[in-house]
Amino acid sequence: MARLISANVGRAAPLLAQDGSERFATESAINKRPVSTLADPVAWTVNDTGLAGDESVERRIHGPPLQAVYVYPVEHYVFWQSLARQHGRPPLPEAGALGENLTVAGLTESQVWIGDSLVMGSVRLRVTRPRDPCFKLNARLGLSMAAKMMVQSGYTGFYCAVVQAGTLTAGDPVELIAGDRTISVLDRHRLDHRSPRQLPF
Repeated sequence: MARLISANVGRAAPLLAQDGSERFATESAINKRPVSTLADPVAWTVNDTGLAGDESVERRIHGPPLQAVYVYPVEHYVFWQSLARQHGRPPLPEAGALGENLTVAGLTESQVWIGDSLVMGSVRLRVTRPRDPCFKLNARLGLSMAAKMMVQSGYTGFYCAVVQAGTLTAGDPVELIAGDRTISVLDRHRLDHRSPRQLPF
């Protein structure tokens, strides 16, 4: 069964980004820190707008209600750690590095469909869409091609709406309840990006 590995939150803070040769300061809450982990399984509150203590800067683009919680599969961390090593970057944190609120094991984009529900602890979420990364991911990881790699790989993770507020704890099993199963997260991503070229790994 799928399992919650970590719950992560972030506060809005300055972020140094780059567009071509131009560097500029922006604001983002993409830097997430774990607040409940397998080593320290603290019960954490999820309300209608997302995880307690988490912030979102550009709510017109992402945020509640449809993008209140961002979920990312831990299985993809091998790819991102390898990419960081190849480009001389320090190792990434084990959770929250992609800006996700919930790091999970056993639920990848091909296994989860738009409209499915995820139940962990007393919280119920509904899957709404894959992530469409922007330049802030490049800045967060220190890799100018990170957003492009996320699109090409399909390793996007997915956003959720909060159907039932409550508490969750790292280590909780994640129950996947099927919705109408019209399209998977991966196929929705491919449709949005016209079947991006797959990476050879």
